[in-house]
Amino acid sequence: MYMADEKRYETMPYHRCGRSGLLLPAVSLGLWHNFGSNGNFENMEAVCHTAFDHGITHFDLANNYGPVYGAAEENFGRILKKSLGVYRDELVISTKAGYDMWPGPYGNWGSKKYLVASLDQSLRRMGIEYVDIYYHHRPDPETPLQETARALDGIVRSGKALYVGISNYDREQTAAIADLFKQMGTPFIINQRRYSMLDRTIEKDGLKDYAAASGIGVITFSPLAQGLLTDRYLKGIPEDSRVRTDGRFLKESAVTEEMLQKIGSLNELAAQRGQSLAQMALAWILRDGDITSVLIGASRPAQVLDNIGMIGNTSFCEEERRKIDEILEG
Repeated sequence: MYMADEKRYETMPYHRCGRSGLLLPAVSLGLWHNFGSNGNFENMEAVCHTAFDHGITHFDLANNYGPVYGAAEENFGRILKKSLGVYRDELVISTKAGYDMWPGPYGNWGSKKYLVASLDQSLRRMGIEYVDIYYHHRPDPETPLQETARALDGIVRSGKALYVGISNYDREQTAAIADLFKQMGTPFIINQRRYSMLDRTIEKDGLKDYAAASGIGVITFSPLAQGLLTDRYLKGIPEDSRVRTDGRFLKESAVTEEMLQKIGSLNELAAQRGQSLAQMALAWILRDGDITSVLIGASRPAQVLDNIGMIGNTSFCEEERRKIDEILEG
């Protein structure tokens, strides 16, 4: 029988999410690629246990995470029922809706019908009564923004979610929906965006600074750039990498000789800091306090332990920051 480590809160920092009362761990666990119907359940369970034992209280899902669609939520529901569920009040569970989920015109985007129905399905799959954060997964260019905002507000008022989040919204879109939420008194607390040393879009579009100034939390995904910012590519492209097995998220054309040289230089800098490349990449996300939490994915417990090894070493001196920029801009 699983019993959580009594020392689980001793090392993980917790950051206030925007101006809300909710604290999120500096590192959160995303249940995406490795929690589908083709995964090993015992390994999934071990990953979740290892995460929670080390202070990772936030587990992030979406309705269509798998494969197949819904499988990640179903597997997490099994883990909750078997072991983690007794700690429900210590967990922050989030899910999302916004991408294709079921056939027909009502299983996608941002209508009230889709968002309400999808959350009901998600709650059934996970076997829980509410989620802590419910995200709209992407902006909908066709549905009025007010409808999406009102749907999310109504969901909170129904008790099926405690807080509202958005994902993949840029600065202007975030400001627009934030204004609607403010008018309705909706507990909108967070935006989830892609961010890494190799992808600084949230800096360029102003979202990072806007969120910090506006009291909106930011949680980031793909901090390791689909594995590029790890030691896996230091000697070229492994045959079992996502580049070879699934080119949707990392194209082989992106793994150029020039990029591999940059990764090698970053790896040398990480070693000087006493970190692995992955640890430095994660630490860099948290370097200035503007990011609430960084989402990691893990295929085995050891990856969780390696990633959180950077806790306590997330500051960068001016010379290190300059060197990273020189490497990547060179």
